[in-house]
Amino acid sequence: MEAKKDAASTVNASAVVTEGMVAASSLGVDLSKPRWSQETYAGRATHFITITNPLNVLATNRQLEKARSLVKHYEAGQVPKGTTPDQMWAAKHLYDSAYHPDTGEKMIIFGRMSAQVPCNMAITGAMLTFYKTTPATIFWQWTNQTFNALVNYTNRNGDSMSTQKLATAYCAATGTATATALLFNYLSKRTPPMAARFVPAVAVCAANSVNIPLMRVDELQEGIEVVNDKGDVVGHSKVAATKAIPQVITARIAMAMPPMLTAPFLMQFLEKKAFLKVQYLSSYICNGLSWPLFPALCYYVWS
Repeated sequence: MEAKKDAASTVNASAVVTEGMVAASSLGVDLSKPRWSQETYAGRATHFITITNPLNVLATNRQLEKARSLVKHYEAGQVPKGTTPDQMWAAKHLYDSAYHPDTGEKMIIFGRMSAQVPCNMAITGAMLTFYKTTPATIFWQWTNQTFNALVNYTNRNGDSMSTQKLATAYCAATGTATATALLFNYLSKRTPPMAARFVPAVAVCAANSVNIPLMRVDELQEGIEVVNDKGDVVGHSKVAATKAIPQVITARIAMAMPPMLTAPFLMQFLEKKAFLKVQYLSSYICNGLSWPLFPALCYYVWS
């Protein structure tokens, strides 16, 4: 009888919510899935806009820790009384913007998705502006590929992406982008001046075509994990890898092209205006719009 009573007490104790807390299920939110439907372009665009929100870069360590604490409480099954669904989602989005999904470690600030818009805008603007001299071309192509490598390193999967692989991909992409830019800069001297403005776009295409396959060569050799409806791994598929990697390359290039292809025309127009002789401006406008609307479009098309 005493044994039964002790067992009952153990069960009741585990079911009791800590004072000042309420059951996480009472919020009616599922943080394991995106907040918005991923079946529509609008839902995916809203999702990508949220996870790449540049304002998250400005969050203080105290704000990040508060968001992390709330998410961890949710995962433990209870949250502080008075927590609303909107507050829960805001904490989740802020937490995801700063902490690695696999390791839970705080990510390097410039490698976070929330840093993509401001950093890419600055680098793309510079590549499109300072392209006429060899030193400037080399410096900004190197800067671009270094930033890409930092993003890849920060968001790497520790089980499948070694530092050696990242270094190899970085060197290959930097060399390819720089060589391509210098070659086309030389060739563009015999073409109209406008043609030279598109050289950075060609260099980015070449770099992505080399960088991504090198980083994911293991998937081509061993296949991508295939999971069932429950998320259990049931095998590996090389066919899936051969389809997925070209799509990733295409998506990366598509994301970079809107500002790099439209900005030259806009820059040509704006630079003739006395009050708009800031060459970065057109790149900022185009790049700000392409992140994150084009990732959402690519995922929507291929889903």
